[in-house]
Parts: sequence; structure tokens; C-alpha cells
Amino acid sequence: MELKSNPKVNDVFNNYPDYVRSNMLDLRKLVLVVASEIDGIEELEETLKWGEPSYLTKHGSTIRIDWKIKNPEQYAIYFKCTSKLVPTFRTIYKDKFEFDGNRAILFKLNEKIPVPELKHCIALALTYHKIKLLPLLGV
Repeated sequence: MELKSNPKVNDVFNNYPDYVRSNMLDLRKLVLVVASEIDGIEELEETLKWGEPSYLTKHGSTIRIDWKIKNPEQYAIYFKCTSKLVPTFRTIYKDKFEFDGNRAILFKLNEKIPVPELKHCIALALTYHKIKLLPLLGV
């Protein structure tokens, strides 16, 4: 898989407070790892949307990640709110994650992320346009 990264993304990561940066870089790494494990993803674009690190594939739905000063103890992974992604995640992982409406999974800075479940959510987003018509996205 080829990663096409906008150099301005690094500026965003470098501008996170020290106590947040490692969490955000771990989330970034997880997106990159999942993308590299999916057959058929030849290219992942890492860019900025709304000033947030964002990840796009040819057949996927955009994933964004960010930390915001107004909620300093949490960070999030965002998905297109009009997609079936977060409603599906809520159905299958209601006891694993905290959600923000139909747009995000929220994490506390000091909590351990359920990695296998989050990897599954990321994979569904990165392949969304191939599976969006399947019940529960083919889960």
C-alpha cells in the first residue's frame, strides 16, 4: 500500500499538547496498519479536512481523527455522519465504545482502546462503498 501524505498533517500532530500526541499518533498508526492489511487498498491518502488528520481510500468513507481543547481529556475518530458506519458500530460494539451521535467514537486519554474492535471499525470505513448495501455492512 502506498501512503500519500500531505506534509501539513505532521504539523497538526506536532501541535498537539505533549500529553495528547502519543494517543493521536497511536490512532494514526492503527489506521495505517489496518489499511495495509486490507487486500485491494493500493493507496491511502493522509490529508487534512477541517484541519483534522483525515484518511481516504478509493472505496472507503473518510476517517478523521482529532483532539479538541474544549474536551481536553478525550479524543475521537470521526466518520461520515450520514453513513451507516457509526449506527452499525453502535449495534455490534455498544458495550465497547462511547459514541458521539452518528459521527464519532470517543476515547478518554487514560483508557485502553479495544484494539481488535477498533481495527474492525476502521476496516469497515476503509471499504465502506463496497459493503454499504449489505445488512450490518456484512458483519
